[in-house]
Amino acid sequence: MAQNRKFEITDARGGAAFAVRVVTRAAAAEIVGTQDDGTLKIRLVSSPAGDPAANQELINLLAEKLQVSKDRIEIVAGANGREKVISVEGITTADVEERIGGRRAED
Repeated sequence: MAQNRKFEITDARGGAAFAVRVVTRAAAAEIVGTQDDGTLKIRLVSSPAGDPAANQELINLLAEKLQVSKDRIEIVAGANGREKVISVEGITTADVEERIGGRRAED
């Protein structure tokens, strides 16, 4: 049963935290946009979503888009699933929104 949770990019100690939903086996790795609940939808080429290679692909993509080093990004929850919570050190919520963009994801 799906839970109605509202996810948002929030300020964390020394950085920002946000929820992502990973879709694997895509033609290209890309950030699709924000879903209605505030979760960031991301497509990855790797599979499955909890595989270490998929997690590394996610970190690489976020590091590139957010313009931070990979060691500043951590999957703090959901490393083995499609729904994850990401923490990025040394970045503000405004930086995340600006660098990722505010487009809405198709569900």
